[in-house]
Amino acid sequence: MSVFLERDSNGFAKTTSDIQLNLNVAFNQIKEDFDEHLAAINGNTNEIQSNYSYLCELDSKIEKLKERIDQIQIFLQKNQGFMAEENKKFEISPLTQNEKRVFLVLYTLDEEKGNVSYRDLAMNLGLTEELVCNYINNMVAKGVPIVKRYINNKPYLKLNQDFKRHQTKENILKIEQQTIRNLF
Repeated sequence: MSVFLERDSNGFAKTTSDIQLNLNVAFNQIKEDFDEHLAAINGNTNEIQSNYSYLCELDSKIEKLKERIDQIQIFLQKNQGFMAEENKKFEISPLTQNEKRVFLVLYTLDEEKGNVSYRDLAMNLGLTEELVCNYINNMVAKGVPIVKRYINNKPYLKLNQDFKRHQTKENILKIEQQTIRNLF
């Protein structure tokens, strides 16, 4: 251990053992600060995950209630002559050809599978998931009612059933037969 008693401008001793001791104290303080921040981040992460799980559970229960209400409405229409209030009018901005292609694949896969992932769409279209995500976001911004739900922390897409029925009857999106033929 070398000892020289020279002092720096702040009055701290400049021996190598003092420097090492000062560094160890500083690093220990930094480590304690990081550990405190890590504990706070972990606590916040756990709270966010709990809230997310609760919201997913609520979303699932709301969807089940909606299905039950639809069943009751159908029963009342058949047996009691009950007429439900008319469904809302969908106002959709025009879609690009690529957005129409994504819509058609979503519509088809929704019929086959129910919930559709971005990966399912990307594989069927030969596009990247990121590009498919951009098309879906554009379609939602244009008014296409696409429902996104999370199952096991993965997003799945589904078309709003009322919109799907209207699209089938009225071709709201103005999809030409040529677009359908090019896709399939």
